[in-house]
Amino acid sequence: MPLSWNEIRSRAISFVKEWEGESRECAEKDNFWNDFFNVFGISRRRVATFEEPVKKLNNNYGFIDQILK
Repeated sequence: MPLSWNEIRSRAISFVKEWEGESRECAEKDNFWNDFFNVFGISRRRVATFEEPVKKLNNNYGFIDQILK
């Protein structure tokens, strides 16, 4: 069942309070995105993946931090 706007707003306010001032991007990025999608009642695993391997223009390989499915 979809969340009401009031529930989304409440979750968004809690999200902002929890994450304000966070500065450890590498250590917390997975948790941040999981919590962000949870604001809308969506499982991050349904819509995005982390560390997607890609081939760069110089033929080396690297990773994209997050990609939407």
